[in-house]
Amino acid sequence: MKASSHDEFREFVAMRSTALLRLAVLLTGGDRHAAEDLLQIALMKAYGRWASIEQPEAYVRQVLYRQQVNRWRLRRHRAETTVPVLPESGGDTDTGSDSELRIALWAALGRLTKRQRAVVVLRYFEDLPEGEVASLLGCPVGTVRSTAYRSLAKLRVLVPELGPAGLAEEQARQLSLTPKGAQG
Repeated sequence: MKASSHDEFREFVAMRSTALLRLAVLLTGGDRHAAEDLLQIALMKAYGRWASIEQPEAYVRQVLYRQQVNRWRLRRHRAETTVPVLPESGGDTDTGSDSELRIALWAALGRLTKRQRAVVVLRYFEDLPEGEVASLLGCPVGTVRSTAYRSLAKLRVLVPELGPAGLAEEQARQLSLTPKGAQG
């Protein structure tokens, strides 16, 4: 790799690794160690192809999604690992009730199945269209729709504060997750 490409890669990692780690934590259900491993793999793959990548962040995100799906497929026989304490996020200016709702939503996300969590993260955190989510997860669009519907219904049961259908999607975007494109 040329020195200029190496410097570009280092700059990319310095600027975007926090946001990418946040996404990896969501994809792994709050397991920070697994998220760090997932991000490390994605960055290693990106480094190897850095000179030919046109959109680095999109490439790394795609590797994160696909790598996590591969992990799920390889580990279907293992039970999901839950985390007793949620990771702290710094710099929040939430009111107390927003913080409580955020914590409840984080805990509820951890109780979703891996596929449900992936659909919720991709649809509402990443704001991807159903077709792209289906492509990333290797399933039909109808499966994404039904999984999203069931996931949001389960979230509303687990966190009644989310309110009736329709509000959960918007509140998931506003409270539990940093909006797409936010620097971090």
